[in-house]
Amino acid sequence: METPRWTPLALVYLVLAIVGLVGTWTFNILAITSGSDFVGEWFSNGFATQSLQLDLLVLAVAVGAFLVVEGRRIGMRRAWLFLPLAAVTAAAFAVPLFLALRERRLAAPRS
Repeated sequence: METPRWTPLALVYLVLAIVGLVGTWTFNILAITSGSDFVGEWFSNGFATQSLQLDLLVLAVAVGAFLVVEGRRIGMRRAWLFLPLAAVTAAAFAVPLFLALRERRLAAPRS
């Protein structure tokens, strides 16, 4: 059996995962050691807020890369348009819409 290799995209996702883990836990540890109200601070300002912001930023970059690369891989034209769509509407709308159209594309008969 051949050992799977690390593709450039896999390495990008791995780097994002490491940045996400180190970045968020740096702020989490600062929040814990400063005795802050971790969940309550999400709605104000502090280390917990910075942790949540970094968490969402890394997630957004990873999802954005996935949308573009996966769209190209399966032949969806203009998949990159989901990125500005997410910015002007909501990621909670654009990402599920992309996934729905992706499934539709994957279920279509090959020509």
